[in-house]
Amino acid sequence: MIFGKIDYLNLLPLHIYLKKMPLPTYVKKITEYKKGVPKKLNESLYFRRIDAAIISSIESYNKKYKTLNIGICANKKVKSVLVKKQTQNKEDSSSATSNALAKILKQNGEVIIGDKALKLYLQNPNAYIDLCEVWYEKLKLPFVFARFSCIKNFSNYKKIMNCFVKRKIFIPQYILCDYAKSRKLSQREIKNYLKLIYYKIDTKEQLALKKFYIMQKELRIKNKKN
Repeated sequence: MIFGKIDYLNLLPLHIYLKKMPLPTYVKKITEYKKGVPKKLNESLYFRRIDAAIISSIESYNKKYKTLNIGICANKKVKSVLVKKQTQNKEDSSSATSNALAKILKQNGEVIIGDKALKLYLQNPNAYIDLCEVWYEKLKLPFVFARFSCIKNFSNYKKIMNCFVKRKIFIPQYILCDYAKSRKLSQREIKNYLKLIYYKIDTKEQLALKKFYIMQKELRIKNKKN
């Protein structure tokens, strides 16, 4: 079992959960090793370098994957998927979903995601557009940034992930301290950020996923015609 890891704060609870799971040591080491930004994990899963990962929502629609209603969700705000105001259009090389979301919402500027985006937003929120906030204003729905997708060992992963969403994960103080230092954020900022993130893709989230996929497909067709 080789699980891909997005090394962002938004999946910190999952990483802690996996570390506590009674898995063989070698599996945990591989899980930790196979880490990267969302776009890199999209490619790794597609080419079967890993068995499963929480990948970009857009990529999760590939018919070769088995998926679960588990992913990275936010409602009304996220603070870590942004467009910088008064800048030239520029995609974030780490992301697929966020770049598409900016185009769908017609938000011009530089797309920035992840822990770097969170830090910038907290320093100067008025300089950035929160794409989750714009999405909610437009559709009154949460947004699903990524979804669990699998190409191998699906039944094993299903048990693990279904247990994860049912549990409240406690983040040990020493881990919180380490992440605060490495991300150059305060522990309170990390805790407040994680309150915006949840993982169960329920009815509203499924509807949001469908709408996003349809809107992205329509935009792609429109661009081809132009």
